[in-house]
Amino acid sequence: MNKSILRFATVAVVAFTGMAAAQAGGDYCKVPMSEWQPTEALEQMLTQKGWEVRRIKQDDGCYEVYAMDEKGRRREAYFNPKTFELVKDGEDD
Repeated sequence: MNKSILRFATVAVVAFTGMAAAQAGGDYCKVPMSEWQPTEALEQMLTQKGWEVRRIKQDDGCYEVYAMDEKGRRREAYFNPKTFELVKDGEDD
């Protein structure tokens, strides 16, 4: 019986740790709307870096950008709306 309890406790700790990490990861775009910079400024910044921006939308408090980067690769990238920090990058192949 003690092995069953130990296994359950181990699984519970691992699951809780994973949930906590996922929750913490979602905090990178928690910015009040009053502090957001306009999408035009983000588009200008990316264009200066050689990106061809196709679309910018809001998703989970971030700016989600669909674009072609300076190397011609399709990009789906997420930016903090206040700092324009790249917080998640999903390069489409």
